[in-house]
Amino acid sequence: MQTINRFLYGPTPEERVRAWQTKLRAESRQLDREMRQLDMATSKARQSVKQLAAKGDVKSAKILAREVVRSNKQKDRLSVSKARLGSIGTQLSQQMAMIKVTGSLQKSTEIMKLSNALIKLPQISQTMREMSMEMTKAGIMEEMLDETLDMDEDEELEEEADAEVDKVLFELTNGKLGEAGSVGTDLPSSQDKIEDEETERNMEKYREQLNGLLSG
Repeated sequence: MQTINRFLYGPTPEERVRAWQTKLRAESRQLDREMRQLDMATSKARQSVKQLAAKGDVKSAKILAREVVRSNKQKDRLSVSKARLGSIGTQLSQQMAMIKVTGSLQKSTEIMKLSNALIKLPQISQTMREMSMEMTKAGIMEEMLDETLDMDEDEELEEEADAEVDKVLFELTNGKLGEAGSVGTDLPSSQDKIEDEETERNMEKYREQLNGLLSG
């Protein structure tokens, strides 16, 4: 009988909620993986910033420090998004309890607000769009307007990163950034050149890693 009902009417409200909760847990685990990758790449980049500043290459240090700042802000966004996924899961658990009382799913402005915010995150945008459409059909939320979803936050990230670069450099060099500019005034030796080339290669590698993670 259940198979016939599912064929005629589709999944039950309980089945829909469980399917959404499974998707939310999967996306949450994916965000955890991305945050761990950011941590590893950022840790290596921070060490390179210290090396560059100590050598007096403040220009390169600032370039890489900007990537560190951006990655920190990206991790904050991922952390907030993971918390929002958890909040939607909690709201759906409440929906499950209400099904037993009312027999149907209830409209939720909170789920709609959280979903609207999560759709802006590239890493989970597609999944959240699909879930939002399913929830709209199920009566949990109203259809969202696309113009509320197309906010470009990259410019804001860049502006904030520029404003904080010096602060990060000060922290990473233990307050010695001012001294870094006068370091290394002597002519570089062959060994210095080899080390500089190695540092430059590492800097470019870390920048590529961080940019890849930040672009989602």
